[in-house]
Formats: sequence, C-alpha cells, structure tokens
Amino acid sequence: MNRKTLVLPAVIGLLAPVLAACGGTDSGSGGSDAIGVGTTDRFTATKDAPAPLDPAYAYDVGTWNVLRQTVQTLMIQPKGDGDPVPEAAQSCGFSDSGNERYVCTLRDGLKFSNGDAITAADVKYSIDRALALKADSGVFALLSTIDTVETKGERQVIFHLKTADATFPYKLSTPVAGIVNPDDYAKGKLRDGFDIDGSGPYTMKADVKNDELVNAVFTKNPNYKGSLKVNNDKVELRSFADADAMGTALTKGDIDLITRTMSPAQIQKLSNESGGDVDLVEMAGLEIRYLAFNTDAPSVKSRAVRQAMAQLINRGELVSKVYGTQAQPLFSLVPATITGHVNAFFNKYGDPSLTKAKFLLTQAGITTPVKMTLHYTTDHYGSGTKEEFEDLQKQLNGSGLFEVSIKGAPWATFRPAEKKGDYDVYGMGWFPDFPDADNYLAPFLDKDNFLGSPYDNPKIRNSLIPDSRREADRIAASGSLTEIQDIVANDVPVLPLWQGNQYVAARDDVTGTAYALNSSSTLQLWELGKGVSG
Repeated sequence: MNRKTLVLPAVIGLLAPVLAACGGTDSGSGGSDAIGVGTTDRFTATKDAPAPLDPAYAYDVGTWNVLRQTVQTLMIQPKGDGDPVPEAAQSCGFSDSGNERYVCTLRDGLKFSNGDAITAADVKYSIDRALALKADSGVFALLSTIDTVETKGERQVIFHLKTADATFPYKLSTPVAGIVNPDDYAKGKLRDGFDIDGSGPYTMKADVKNDELVNAVFTKNPNYKGSLKVNNDKVELRSFADADAMGTALTKGDIDLITRTMSPAQIQKLSNESGGDVDLVEMAGLEIRYLAFNTDAPSVKSRAVRQAMAQLINRGELVSKVYGTQAQPLFSLVPATITGHVNAFFNKYGDPSLTKAKFLLTQAGITTPVKMTLHYTTDHYGSGTKEEFEDLQKQLNGSGLFEVSIKGAPWATFRPAEKKGDYDVYGMGWFPDFPDADNYLAPFLDKDNFLGSPYDNPKIRNSLIPDSRREADRIAASGSLTEIQDIVANDVPVLPLWQGNQYVAARDDVTGTAYALNSSSTLQLWELGKGVSG
C-alpha cells in the first residue's frame, strides 16, 4: 500500500452533534494479539508528583489519554466533533432555563471493572473528592462552577452550579470528573503510583521501572457498559525515549501505530514518500504553543517588556523554520478554528517591528538589553521544541533589545519548577480539555489557573468569563470572549505562538486510524482494529 496522507475535514467548535458509536463491546479485531501503540509521553512518579494517574491530579494530555481508556465519565466527546453525548449516563441535561441545574441519570447496571455496582453516590464521591483535594495541578478548577452535588435514588445525580455554565457538559467529559471507586481512592489523599481502577472500556496493567511507567497493557473490560464500541481486545501503549526510537519500532513492525509526538522531520518524510506499509493520517488540530510569564518576576514584571516581546517575535518565521506546513502562526490563545477567535495580538501589534518594540521599552524607561532566560521542556512537546527556542533566542537577541539565554529541562523537573514560580518566562503547550473558547481562556486567567500565574485581571475573572458561560449559543458569547482576548493582547500574561495539526502514523493493516484522535487530541484506542494489509 502506498504511503499517503489522509487529510480529514475539520469541523471544530460547538456545532451540530455527531453521535458517538453505540452498541455493545464486541471486538472487531477477532484476535487476541495486542495492537502496539507508541508515544513519547513520559509517565513518572516523583516527590513533587507522586500520583500522576489519579483523576483528581492528572492534567496533561499524556496522562489524560491513559485515564480516558480506563476511567468512565458521565459524558464523552464524540469521536468526530460536536456536543458531548452521554457515556456512563443514560441521559443528562439542564433542568432550568438559567443553565444552573444539571441532572444526569446513570445507565442501569453500571459496574466498576471489579464487578462492584456504580451508584449516584459514587459519582458524588468522585466529584466532591476532586474538589476537596484541590491538587496543585489545578485540574480541580474545571469543576469550579459546582456548588453542591445531590443524589436522588441510586441513579440520579443533580449538580447545582454557583453560576450559569453552558460549558458544563463538556467538563463532565474530562477525566477529573471520572467516576472512581471509594474502596480504591481515599477521600483525603491522592492515590500514589500507577494503579488505575474504573469502569471505562479497558482495564490497565502497568509495567513500571524506576518510578516510570514504560509500558501499559489495556485489556477490554468485560464489565464495561457505555456508548462506545470497542474494536479490539487488547492494546499495548509503549513509552519511547524519543521520536526516532518510536519511529524505528514502527518501521520494524514492533508496534503498529505512533502518535504524539512525532518529529517534524518524520512527518515530512512520511508525507513525501510513496510505497511501503505505513500510512500517515493528518487531522486539523487544536494544540497551541505559547510563552507564559511570571508577571511578578523582576525581568518581566513591566508590561512594556512583555509587549516588546510580542512586538518583536516573528511567528511566521518561527513556524516556517521549525514546523513548516505542520503548524500555523497564532495571534490569540483561542485557535483560529474555534468559535469566538479573534486575531487580538495581530490587531494590537501588527507585523513585527523593531522600531515599535524599542519605543515601548524607551517610553517605559526600561534599560536595554533586557536580560532573561527562556525555559523549555526537553521531552514533553516533541523534538522541535529546542529548535523553536533557539529561533526565539535568535530573534530576540538579534534586535539588540534583549539578552536571552535558553535552558531545557525534562518535564518531571520543568513542571514542578514552573508551578513554584521558579521560571520568569517558559514555554508551554495546550491541548484542549474540550473544544470551546472558554477552555483556552479560563485555565490561564481564572482563579486557581493551572499555570499558577500571579496575573489577575478582575474584569476577566469576575465579569467576562462568567458572562461568556451564560451563553448556550457560543456565537452569542463572542462579545465577552473578544474582550478577554483583547485584554490579554494588551497585558501579555501569555504570548501565543502557533497552533498545530495532529498526526498518526500506522501500519496499513490497522483500521480505525481516522478516529484514533479526536479534535481535542484524545487518544481513542477503542477505535483501532486489525484488518488486512494492502
């Protein structure tokens, strides 16, 4: 079979719903051999993060992709795009006109993987636990609009919200809202290590070496009852040290599919080659990359310094040199394909200009060159990250206005240091929890934001974010969303750089690759099967 790129149409945002596959859990593969999936995500238990896979703590795309296979949520994002649909729930919906009371009825006969029955009390326990633990990852903030959780009988759960939140169904589809067994997850303590128990489509067995999960075997859960059709009996997820090692394993046939994070060179090579037995699937993605600032740090406390950086950085040059056609320049935290996006940074700063940047610094009385270090993670966002930061360094230093050094660190070191405020400026990526503009703004700007940022704009937090959430019609929320983006462009607590496509490469006898990832970069292992090689 020829190598080819399958470009899938992108229909992003809160559009007409596309129903998730329904039915039982009959295997479509017909065999018991595991489908091998490679990733460069690293899963490490450390002193700072001893519970990487607890739903009340986990908050990055890698750990969430493990949890989504194993821990069931009331709602789920469909395999294509559209509004979330019931999963552990039989039905869910707002019961009032103000979007402040949300009622879910559980499916009849739900069980955890060990056979224990699931009741509404377990749902309440799981949500209350995540909110009470208030983990420093910041993931609990996704549930911040919940006031109280009420149960009625064995199957009905009622969420009373503090304020209207039209995005709440999406939040119930995220792993922090996953249903856990009180026997396995203590109320007042995170569950250390890599054990997971839930009611999702798979159970998981972890192979751990030196406090790092190196291999995870997902086996179809015989007690699973939900909206998904599971097309295989077993999937093995292997963590590789780098993209080259992962690619070699695919070429040799040691694994069947690779996903995040492939290197730009690998993607380009697969796009150009013909012949062979590996296919590349390209999908429009909602991943973004940005610089974040500790706005209390002396080097970047002045808004003028951050504005000057926004005025100088040439996103087009950066993307062209490092990622080519695999990414696009981004001028807002909200990607261009999401309802409510505006090019706020371009509207504010226009094309890169040394003259304008120099004026901003001079007007603020800033002595140049401004010295700072840009920090980046060496093993979390792919092999292009180092080259990206080398180009940023070159651009800023080339202006004569900055004296920038760059420094990389592994994610297990980088993330705790960032949360503690050790870095003045640092590079981060964002894969959406759900495809709505709110999820590109509130996690960075609201109280208890996941960056731990000291930046606080009262109008954004107290007025604009709540106002935007009141609108069930997301187009109607555009006024509030636009104002938030304009404030961010002026204050620059974060500096968006680019948004990227997403890719899967698979051997040509693997089926279901078109839905291996959804628009939020969720890994949907249940979609994969083994067919006949062409």
